[in-house]
Amino acid sequence: MDYIEMIGFIAAFLTTAAFLPQVYKTWKTKDVSALSLPMLLMFLVGIILWLVYALYIPSPSMIVTNTITIVSAFFLIYFKIKYGKT
Repeated sequence: MDYIEMIGFIAAFLTTAAFLPQVYKTWKTKDVSALSLPMLLMFLVGIILWLVYALYIPSPSMIVTNTITIVSAFFLIYFKIKYGKT
C-alpha cells in the first residue's frame, strides 16, 4: 500500500467515524427533529456515487469507508421515517 492510499484510509476513517456518533445518538434518543430528510437523501445518493467512483478507480480506502457510510446514512433515513412526526 502506498502512502497516498494510507492518507486516504486515515481521511476516510476520520470522516466516517465523525458520522457514527450522530447515528448512535439518534438511535438512543429517537430524536430526529434536527435531521433533514432531503439532506439525508442527497447525502446518501452522493455517497453511493462516491462508492461507484471508488470501485471504478479502484480505491480500497474509499470503497470500505463509503460502504460503511452508506449503511450509516441508511440507518439515519430509517430512523427519520420511523421516529419522525407524521
